Amino acid sequence: MDATPASDARAARTALETADWRRRVFALYDAVRDAALPEDGHALWRRGRDELMASHPASPLLPEARGGFAGLPVAPYDPRWRFELPILPAAPHRLEVPTGTDGTVPFDRIGRVEIPEVGSLDVWRLASYGGGLFVPVRDALAGHPGGTYGGGRYLIDTIKGADLGGDAAAGALTIDLNFAYNPSCAYDPAWACPLAPPGNVLAAEVPVGEHYQG
Repeated sequence: MDATPASDARAARTALETADWRRRVFALYDAVRDAALPEDGHALWRRGRDELMASHPASPLLPEARGGFAGLPVAPYDPRWRFELPILPAAPHRLEVPTGTDGTVPFDRIGRVEIPEVGSLDVWRLASYGGGLFVPVRDALAGHPGGTYGGGRYLIDTIKGADLGGDAAAGALTIDLNFAYNPSCAYDPAWACPLAPPGNVLAAEVPVGEHYQG
């Protein structure tokens, strides 16, 4: 059955709202990278994400959660969790993630970063249209009361704008765990998000970044 004009209009509005959300996220991370100090960038990031979550039509917050929304639970900035790290070799591996909105999304492991006294995280490349780097993380606080989201958080997802920079010539990434954030599925079960695979699970606790109040 062909789509009705009303459903066509809804689909177009949703696509425009999503595009605007992405545009704003890209602009937010541009401002973060341009900030004089990482903690200034973090303050911008917190304010920007709170504004988007509270008022943007593409926010993953459910309608009943928006009325009393007072900001995301993000820990204060701690510079000890910021690193400039080379991408180290790792065995090639293909990860195929089924999602509810984008079908099966393929990722290729292109290396790993070794975080001092914390552990190793695999670095993934989105192996489909648009490309981009993806670094999720699941730490020892995941799933615990007052801790972090059980499925893990995202550090880098460049196809959607979450990009803290790095040195392309040196093959290095900026890994700042203060910017770890919850994927959309943490707030709306209608989303199916790529979660942290085994190579992105840390035995250490990561107390910074966005926490989870489930």
